[in-house]
Amino acid sequence: MAAEQHLARLFRSTARRHAHRAATRVRRGNGWRTMTYERLAAEVEALARHLIDLDVQPGDRVGIFSPNRPEWSVADLAALSVRAVVVPVYPTATDALLELVLGHAEVSVLFVFGTAELDAVKRVWSALPRLRTVIVFDVISDSDPRVTTFDLVRAKPPSRSSSAALEQRLEQAEADDLASIVYTSGRTPLGVMLSHRGFADQLAALEGVVTFAPPDHSLCLLPLAHSLERLWTFGVLTRGCLNTYLPDPRQVAAMLALVRPTLLVATPRLYHLVYEAWYRSARTASQRRRLRWAIRVGAAAQRAHLAGRQPSPAIAAQLPLADRLVLRRVRAAMGGPKRVMACGGGVLRRDVEDFFSAAGMLVCQVYGVTEASPLIAVNSPTAFKLGTVGRALPGSELRIADDGEIWYRGPNLMLGYWKDEAATREAVVDSWLRTGDCGRLDADGFLTVAEPAQDRIVTAGGDVSPAPIEERLLADPLFEQAVLLGDGRPYLTVLLKPSRDQLEALAERLQLRWHSLDELVRDPRVLKEVRSRVAAVSARLPRNQRIGDLRLLLEDLSREHGLLTGSLRARRRQVEQRFAGLIEEMYGKARH
Repeated sequence: MAAEQHLARLFRSTARRHAHRAATRVRRGNGWRTMTYERLAAEVEALARHLIDLDVQPGDRVGIFSPNRPEWSVADLAALSVRAVVVPVYPTATDALLELVLGHAEVSVLFVFGTAELDAVKRVWSALPRLRTVIVFDVISDSDPRVTTFDLVRAKPPSRSSSAALEQRLEQAEADDLASIVYTSGRTPLGVMLSHRGFADQLAALEGVVTFAPPDHSLCLLPLAHSLERLWTFGVLTRGCLNTYLPDPRQVAAMLALVRPTLLVATPRLYHLVYEAWYRSARTASQRRRLRWAIRVGAAAQRAHLAGRQPSPAIAAQLPLADRLVLRRVRAAMGGPKRVMACGGGVLRRDVEDFFSAAGMLVCQVYGVTEASPLIAVNSPTAFKLGTVGRALPGSELRIADDGEIWYRGPNLMLGYWKDEAATREAVVDSWLRTGDCGRLDADGFLTVAEPAQDRIVTAGGDVSPAPIEERLLADPLFEQAVLLGDGRPYLTVLLKPSRDQLEALAERLQLRWHSLDELVRDPRVLKEVRSRVAAVSARLPRNQRIGDLRLLLEDLSREHGLLTGSLRARRRQVEQRFAGLIEEMYGKARH
């Protein structure tokens, strides 16, 4: 087997070439805890040998349930080294989801962050007969013989036989080995089976469009359970770059300024939040005029640059002042210039894309789904088109079906859904993946993810495109999901899924006493605050686009319930069916 087709061997080769370079770091107090590639490789090998001693066999499932930290990658690479199958779990997973994922995947060894994660596992452990060992990254004390800590595992010398066993497993590894089972969101997740070949071929294809190379460094801010962040991290750690881990995503603004990464991947949410923060900071009419002027000047200069020509003399004359007053401050807020600044997990609003472009920071939109490991199309600094999500990865194909759906095939496609052949047959037809998204391809092969015609809303006040309004709502960190409704109705309404952390922080600020999230989302003081925030967004919209009512949801909108497309856009008609009762409540008053 070629070394470049297996992630563990890829990493080992990189570690040897870049032994003395910094590989990982994480903030500890006022300093950094840094590992070189040599040290990281030693940690990976030692843990891999311990997994062998724990009787982890090829094909066994090993779970990781933790926020971002270097140990996450150590555990990931160690499990892959012994030909185990890694099952990532989001650190925000509920007890029900944790039980479902760990049980369905039949995880036998699980890595967790600390006490809170361990307590969650213990609450569902009785329903997990295959789970025999939990290894805690943090330093804790627990008398359960099934529980140990990362430090205790590392302190125990591995058996002499484990070294030879590890080398044998790596020699026997196959490119088509199952590398990971990644579960999609929702109450009934699907386990997407991804191979080493799928990841490795994708990394090789990316080299031609997005180059990672020392001394580049990346800020790992999306959860590593997110397929895009995990692929990105594989790219960083198999190219000799530095990965800075962000355990708490609430610290992203401070860490961007401190770390000043040259590589960054994020979801549209981060870019929307930065954009909205800048426009909120312009409090006076003169400040708003200055901001809009600077963005117009920067945008004109960037359009000229992308077209391969010089900006007009008038724009060239204004650009230095626009840069000094506004544009350089935008770049500073993002941690300085980037070699690659990518956006995935959704489509970026065009005005937000133009904002960063004006500041001299191209946001390279990418498109993908978990089933494609996860990338399908990418923009790159050298092949870029505003308003698109780029071209298909080299060696892969895109086509638009007769109904407008995006179909894809390439070497990075999943092996199928774990224990669900029927769902696999529905998703993959004649080697083509049906993404569930609509789009169009231009003459140059650039893909635009389009809003389906049937997704537009026609109210008594006229035709409304919901996506821009939803994105403005989601610029508020209190809201994780938003679905605008109102087709055939007298006015617009919205279903909102709040962020649990933000909701609890709001409750603390309002000095509320509560026992359950269900109680909290019904509290009049919470609803008053939510309505105030939605009203502030609504007031900036044309009259026919203003929101008449809202309801809060605790349930995640998921692909498995048919409520989201592959790129996580809402399927509005299906949402209407699932939440018909709530929706009728909002429109009931219109009939009286």
